[in-house]
Amino acid sequence: MRDAIHSTDPAREDWKRRVVEFASSEMFDRLFKEGMALVEEAATYLDGPGRTDSRKLNRELALVYAAESMEVTTRLMQAASWLVVQRAVREKDMGVEEAGDEKYRIARPGEPHPCDRAVMPAPLMILVDRSRALYERVSRFDAALYSESPQPTENPVMRQIDRLRAAAEGGAFDPLAVWRRD
Repeated sequence: MRDAIHSTDPAREDWKRRVVEFASSEMFDRLFKEGMALVEEAATYLDGPGRTDSRKLNRELALVYAAESMEVTTRLMQAASWLVVQRAVREKDMGVEEAGDEKYRIARPGEPHPCDRAVMPAPLMILVDRSRALYERVSRFDAALYSESPQPTENPVMRQIDRLRAAAEGGAFDPLAVWRRD
């Protein structure tokens, strides 16, 4: 799917308006606050109680804990960066075209790696789930705002209605001809 930024079709220029409207919306404000609060919550846990929780784990589980906490941090930093860029668009500190540059885009979420959630600290697993959910939402917003929509597919019902109209206007109405496939 090509980016809307690189489209020369004037009909597709409305992506800029969508980005500005989104960045100025109450929905964005809520998402921004939620994202920044989650970053703070994760930092507080990982730098405090999370260190204690990780020391209680055996070596193998401590490595899994480290990998999971690193993924939480990475997801949250990428989501927070994207949110800050959108806020910069709203504050007119950054142009819409620049915000759509590939370096500011967010990648589609990857598949989670298997982890025995029952043996990992519950607060970490909650952060894993919440960071994934936030990242997926931000990723969907990024795709919706900065990527072209696929061309609409032909509606088969409308095609049949058009064929009925054409047959009725032509005078010779053959009902079987209307329903035959092209």
